[in-house]
Amino acid sequence: MRSPLKGLLERLRPQHYARRRPLILINGLAEQAESWYRNRKYWSRFFEVHAPNILAYEGDALHRKIAAKEEITVDYLVEQLHLYLDQFVQTPPYHLVSSSLGGKVAVEFAVRYPRLVDRMVLICPSGMGDVERLPIIDGVRGQDAHSMVKSVFHKPRRVDREILRYYKAKFASRLWKKGFLRTVSGTLEHSVRDKLKLITAPTLLVTASDDKVCCPRTAEEAARELPKGYFRKIPRCGHAPQVEKPWLINRLVVDFLNSPQPTAHPSWTQWILAKPAAGNQ
Repeated sequence: MRSPLKGLLERLRPQHYARRRPLILINGLAEQAESWYRNRKYWSRFFEVHAPNILAYEGDALHRKIAAKEEITVDYLVEQLHLYLDQFVQTPPYHLVSSSLGGKVAVEFAVRYPRLVDRMVLICPSGMGDVERLPIIDGVRGQDAHSMVKSVFHKPRRVDREILRYYKAKFASRLWKKGFLRTVSGTLEHSVRDKLKLITAPTLLVTASDDKVCCPRTAEEAARELPKGYFRKIPRCGHAPQVEKPWLINRLVVDFLNSPQPTAHPSWTQWILAKPAAGNQ
């Protein structure tokens, strides 16, 4: 049996000169890549982490499309992601971790470019075939950040106050609101349920018992359609487990992406012995 002490030493000692496997984070309607603020530092121990801002509601790229009367669609976001990876990362295959709307982008990307995807984690993904409830829309229109946070999180009192300050400021921006509402209009009805059976990469679908945006029951049903699918439901958690349950999500993602035999329910020993996997040398 392998010594647990040896496993811990391998994690703590300096790593050899090498490039780690790239991990690509795809956020949802929360928009900013900083939405992974409770995860990115931990995952950086194991992977070369990238969080491309393919969706920026005040960004010039988005508003050029709006000015040209073009829709902001999931297909557009997929190609923006492909452009970023092709031009600025260039070390496939990639691990993808996505949240909410980012799940639609990740699924479409994995189907369109199967050779570029190694493994994938979908956290409370939208587009699984249910009717999405988007309290953030009411929050934007009513400039009520408190109601939006309350609807997204199971225990909103534990949410970082900076999140509330950020959305209060953005809700007051006409440019941001325009970009947001046009993005919702172009992506809301996009379903990826029929694409799940085409995904060849091992995929972990994570849902939360108290998700008020995407139905947990529908997510569980959808996970069964993944050819190499794994499923995990997190109790007492809302639509953003990566924020509410970072300790669990951080380790769950590392184990699933690194383990020779991935699982949705790793043991404590597997978590303790997790170490960076060899990437592109």
